[in-house]
Amino acid sequence: MEWDFNVIWYIIVGVLLVGYAILDGFDFGVGILHLFTKNDHDRRIMLNSIGPVWDGNEVWLVTAGGALFAAFPEVYATAFSGFYLAFMLLLFSLIFRAVSIEFRSKEENKKWRQFWDVSFSAGSLLASFLFGVAIGNAVIGMNIGADLEYQGTFLALLNPYSLLCGVFTVTMFALQGSVYLNIKTEGELQKQVLGWFKVIFPVFVVLFLILTGITVMQRPEMLANFSFGKIKSLASHSLIAHYSTEISIVAWLVVSLNVLSIANIPRAIAKGKPYFAFFSSSCTIAALVSLFALGIFPNMLISSANPDFSLNIYNGSSSQYTLRTMFFIAIWGMPFVIAYTSLIYWTYRGKTVLNEHSY
Repeated sequence: MEWDFNVIWYIIVGVLLVGYAILDGFDFGVGILHLFTKNDHDRRIMLNSIGPVWDGNEVWLVTAGGALFAAFPEVYATAFSGFYLAFMLLLFSLIFRAVSIEFRSKEENKKWRQFWDVSFSAGSLLASFLFGVAIGNAVIGMNIGADLEYQGTFLALLNPYSLLCGVFTVTMFALQGSVYLNIKTEGELQKQVLGWFKVIFPVFVVLFLILTGITVMQRPEMLANFSFGKIKSLASHSLIAHYSTEISIVAWLVVSLNVLSIANIPRAIAKGKPYFAFFSSSCTIAALVSLFALGIFPNMLISSANPDFSLNIYNGSSSQYTLRTMFFIAIWGMPFVIAYTSLIYWTYRGKTVLNEHSY
């Protein structure tokens, strides 16, 4: 059977983004929730709960960006031309957030620590929001011209739909952070974390339902790959035309996973199974990212000016030789990323305890 490396690389980039969203998602969530506790000891606990893993989680973003650049250079170029200022703000927030983690506990001075606390939380909040805005624009479409360049302005990216996606992403990461902190904390701080969870979860569900409804109304074509035998016309030019039914089956399985995982989060929390709750929360994020990917497939960046100007997995990709060669390199490299991540999390499992080396 002939392999469609364009589809394969679309899946690989998607897997890397799912990994990043899950892992750095709770990092951002901890940052978003950081200012809700006023006790210096508790804030140090929160910082050190992600201390051993936050920088390793960033590897997934770097790897995903590298894969996108190598496999879909046209998409990468157009995305950066359109989101240039947004990406600079994102980079600034990520850098300031990292500096805050390292500098916060270097001095005992209260003002010093308050400044870096605010910086850490603001960087986490802004980065989460910008990721959501980017996803929202990818769904609703960008003003991409015939030259495959973004023709709009930065303010045009801040449309109501993308802003709602930004708020939803902040809520989703805050939920992931609260579930993660439930694993890493104990005592009064854990009770406080559970209180945050009880507020965040219903807000997340309401925003999820609202955003789903608006997406279906504004972009009904997102449902094309969920309709058996009605896969988007572009797919008829490739092998995936033969698998339209299978793709629809996968899409509905992801929908089922999404519903079940959301419902199981509070159930697992109530039963005192924090790891199961975190697994369910992670499955929720994975399902949401997958639904986004399945909804726009085979497009990657949709042009609101003219659908013919959209970038998809074929007109935005590298050559077949490049895709094929990189694939066989990737199947050797990705296991090392997964093994590294697994080792770090296994080494630093259990409750967070402060010592002389802590932040």
